[in-house]
Amino acid sequence: MSIFIRNEQDTARDKIIIRTSIIGIIANIFLAGFKAVIGVLSHSIAITMDAVNNISDAGSSLITIIGTKLAGKQPDQKHPWGHGRIEYLSALLIAVIVIYAGVTSLTESVKKIISPEIPDYSTASLVIIGTAILVKIILGRFVKKTGEQVNSDSLVNSGTDAMMDSLISASTLAAAVIYLLSGVSLEAWLGAVISFIIIKSGIDMLRESLSEILGERISPETARNVRKCIMSFPEVHGVYDMIFHDYGPERINCSAHIEIPDTMTADELDQLQRKISIKIFEEYNIILTALGIYAVNTKDSHIIAIRNEVYKTVMNTEHVIQVHGFYLDEAQKRMQFDVIVDFDAKDRNLVYEQVIQKISNLYPEYHLLCTLDTDFSVSEA
Repeated sequence: MSIFIRNEQDTARDKIIIRTSIIGIIANIFLAGFKAVIGVLSHSIAITMDAVNNISDAGSSLITIIGTKLAGKQPDQKHPWGHGRIEYLSALLIAVIVIYAGVTSLTESVKKIISPEIPDYSTASLVIIGTAILVKIILGRFVKKTGEQVNSDSLVNSGTDAMMDSLISASTLAAAVIYLLSGVSLEAWLGAVISFIIIKSGIDMLRESLSEILGERISPETARNVRKCIMSFPEVHGVYDMIFHDYGPERINCSAHIEIPDTMTADELDQLQRKISIKIFEEYNIILTALGIYAVNTKDSHIIAIRNEVYKTVMNTEHVIQVHGFYLDEAQKRMQFDVIVDFDAKDRNLVYEQVIQKISNLYPEYHLLCTLDTDFSVSEA
């Protein structure tokens, strides 16, 4: 079982993304053509810039198609982890295009504020703008909803941008009505406002895409579900140190440690690991790449009592949010466990040293091996 196997579900996802993007390209090209003609004939900078924005939307859809195709390539010698993160790069590129469109629009709007032109609207142009608003609302909702269903940031970004475009077009229509009723032209100023909205939207998209490329913490819900899945096996007493690696949408693998009785044999552990891996993959499409073992003392009641006392003492230390992996080797007088300290602590190392001191004072006869651990998944309990 490999994270890089392209199954029917992956292929179907790619087809949905590409089909949705093609619909977006066709719709935006038609809208851009209509708006460009109206903008030129009516001398409306706002409508003309709205047409330019539609062209950028069509370009974004094209980038989504290319990104999806490239992300679907199989791993190679140079990229053994596959190409799934290209989807994040395509989402980032779309954000850059949106920002560029906003800056261009702002430049042209400022020019028109300095050297204004009188707009000339017709009934036909206003009807076309109204139709464009309706089309953009439908297109935006469709694209964004599809993007959320197939976990495509590029589609979500494109759909959000389209929804914003509908509001911008509605503002343009409102400015036209105001001019026809009062003779006051707000075209250039509206164009500037539209530009700032576009730029802000692009910056938000850029920030989100960069965050995903840098590597975000997995969602708490996903972490809890995976932990619950592993804990469903009766042999597992606890699940800790879960680390998730994101290699693109629907391409996530995971490693974890589990506490199991110290009486289990190697073949029993092997079968348990295989069962857990299969279940996680089938239920969440996540590959379990490694499963570490914490043996739990179950044979000696005295050791169990010591473990309970250690856990109680450590958890009473401020900023400690978890202790796990306890094992005591009476023959070698060795005690070991891991402790997780909250990131909110001013000095995590100082908290760690406090834990060491407490347990050393409590059980000086044992050699203490304590590891300062990190909570990667916000799911530990």
